[in-house]
Amino acid sequence: MERVEAELFTDAGNDAVVRLPGRRFPGVLVQGDTLRILSADVAELVELCAAGDLEARQAASLIQEELGAKLQRYTDALDAHGERHPF
Repeated sequence: MERVEAELFTDAGNDAVVRLPGRRFPGVLVQGDTLRILSADVAELVELCAAGDLEARQAASLIQEELGAKLQRYTDALDAHGERHPF
């Protein structure tokens, strides 16, 4: 393990926006439990789609909402610090 200093753009809670040394743009730190939940949600969506289940739309909407909130937090943090967006 290597210890490094990182720039923290938001609070250190879930979905912290940080820039690691040597990186031009910040990233979003996703906690392991959140990553596991997101992965399980996508797996469920894939299964629902494969089965032709109408609940797939609802599952997809929930995933879109979760990712949209993370993206909004990211862009808000960059804007608050006068940083350019990477997209």
